[in-house]
Amino acid sequence: MKIIAVNKSASFEYFIEEKYEAGVVLEGSEVKSLRAGRASLGESFCEIRGGEIFLKNMHVALYDKSGAFSTRDARKDRKLLLHKTEISKIVGRVNEKGYTLVPLKIYFKEALVKVEIALCKGKHAYDKKRSIAERDLKRATDRAVKEYLK
Repeated sequence: MKIIAVNKSASFEYFIEEKYEAGVVLEGSEVKSLRAGRASLGESFCEIRGGEIFLKNMHVALYDKSGAFSTRDARKDRKLLLHKTEISKIVGRVNEKGYTLVPLKIYFKEALVKVEIALCKGKHAYDKKRSIAERDLKRATDRAVKEYLK
């Protein structure tokens, strides 16, 4: 499994409840650009339209060797491929208050491009401060253990 891009801010902004693996509908030049690692999930999100889930605002750079075929939008909507039962479960949870669907990472699984999406609940400011404090405490303890073992 080769990881292409990771949404680092997702774990800081949201409590991750459930994860799903979805396929993505892509064109050939987009896959070649992903193989080169030229993608970003920074500001991307998922939207449910007509019983289908779409990944919006994911940046896939245009493949420079595709010639006249590279006139496509780098941030177009991309359809995610999931089973109907998974989609219905996700739709039911997203309709509840506070839940959203966020892409976590995009990767190659054998020859296929997969996206890991998660049902998430937003964090409050005090939750984010607690996350920062826990991260700093963990760093300090790791540093102390490393110094002790020298």
